[in-house]
Amino acid sequence: MLIELPDPEATDELGRALAATRPRQAVVYLHGDLGAGKSTLARALLRGLGVVGPVRSPTYTLVERYPVQGGEAWHLDLYRIGNAGELDFLGLDGDEATLWLVEWPERGQGALPAADLRVHLAVAGTGRTVRLEAASPIGEEWLSALQLNTRLRPFPAG
Repeated sequence: MLIELPDPEATDELGRALAATRPRQAVVYLHGDLGAGKSTLARALLRGLGVVGPVRSPTYTLVERYPVQGGEAWHLDLYRIGNAGELDFLGLDGDEATLWLVEWPERGQGALPAADLRVHLAVAGTGRTVRLEAASPIGEEWLSALQLNTRLRPFPAG
């Protein structure tokens, strides 16, 4: 599914829509160049899940944890790690998180749970484009729910 995000409000809308249709447990890989909007989308999704107070970018802390209904959401930014082995020092126990939002997941390859949804963000003029790609049956169900329950419309095929 390819969606145009012409302005920050559209990114917030997508984040809220992802939150509203979120499965009980999911792993989301956020792909894109610096400045593509990964943290912005993660912040909007977390806000949509009811997170109040500061929603910090985990650029320096590597992981920020937020209480959400049903457990914890973890927002990871792996840009600054040298190799996947460094994740061992973060003490991430996958049983605690019901939602993983992982920026720069390729840097943690082999040490992360498999993705359910891959989000590819790119700058497009003054806005962004986002390609949502299911990577598991959970991701397929999430995308189906997203299409049925939101007014976001993908680009036409072709």
